[in-house]
Amino acid sequence: MNEVTASSIQNQIAKGLFHPNVVLTNMTMAYYQALDAYVAKQLFPILPVQLSTAAYYVFERADLARDNVRRKPALGRVAPTVISNHLETYSVAIDQIILGIDQIAQTNIQRQPVPGASDPRKAKTRTIAEQMNIHQDIVFANGFFKAGAWTDEWTGGAAYTPDSHAFIKFSDANCDPIKLFDDLRTRMKKKGRRAPNKLGLGEDAFNALKENPIILDHVKYGGSTANPAIVNENVLAEMFGLQKVAVFGSTYNAAKFGAPEDMEFICDPASALLVYATDAPAVDEPSAGYMFTWDMLGDGNYMPVLQYPGENGTHSEFIEGLMGVSTKKTADDLGIFLKGCV
Repeated sequence: MNEVTASSIQNQIAKGLFHPNVVLTNMTMAYYQALDAYVAKQLFPILPVQLSTAAYYVFERADLARDNVRRKPALGRVAPTVISNHLETYSVAIDQIILGIDQIAQTNIQRQPVPGASDPRKAKTRTIAEQMNIHQDIVFANGFFKAGAWTDEWTGGAAYTPDSHAFIKFSDANCDPIKLFDDLRTRMKKKGRRAPNKLGLGEDAFNALKENPIILDHVKYGGSTANPAIVNENVLAEMFGLQKVAVFGSTYNAAKFGAPEDMEFICDPASALLVYATDAPAVDEPSAGYMFTWDMLGDGNYMPVLQYPGENGTHSEFIEGLMGVSTKKTADDLGIFLKGCV
């Protein structure tokens, strides 16, 4: 075996054969969130639009739901029925993020066999995608999942008084969530002509439902030693008569740059949102809300990631992320927001 000396290392460097093991090649630490944890697409359908601002028709529920059929008079006819409509508008603004790469500084990494997130271009591209997903969830939360967003808003407390929009907190042993959601289903169906089909739960609200004694009592005989009964999203959907229950557990750092880290849930963990929403854009039925998306570059992508060089002499390049998405509450009577669930 040849002796390793300063001279032999210099010779290997000159021949391009020496790769100092200064960085691990099979492991990095990157706190990217799992893609299925993001919440923005879990309740409302994505609606691609051709223009950043335009309008859509709303046919009046009162006219559609009224019995407009009349007895025909002899030798005559009834007056024509009017089904009214009006226009609502949407608007999509463009958000942007840019990250820079120092081409000189990255030379060291290029000369080492370091894959994955340690490669500046790959890492920053992945980071751009992460940032845009976080921002999209924040846009969702600000538009749909907060107090004041929906007219039919309920508050958790110690007593169930529907007339004052109050319910017993999920964390209270006296809370009967099944009755609550049965009552809310009937309420929405009567007013909005659609029964709710989806429920979004904050993290703490979901955890409280899993420990609720009435919920547990309904599932305790459904398991065995090998397969114990558990309360998950599918079980809750079955109990509440819903198509889908989603848990909104996406997180972010709420602190400004330079301030101490402040990790929070993007969606209020103590709230819940019950809605009727279509799975895809529809022209013949309502939906509580939509996520309007605009492909600002005309390539069908509303969240494109692009790369371009910096000015001459700077030896830099930049990676840019664009996002064209806007929330729109399109049927207020098809959403019920519950705050203070725990």
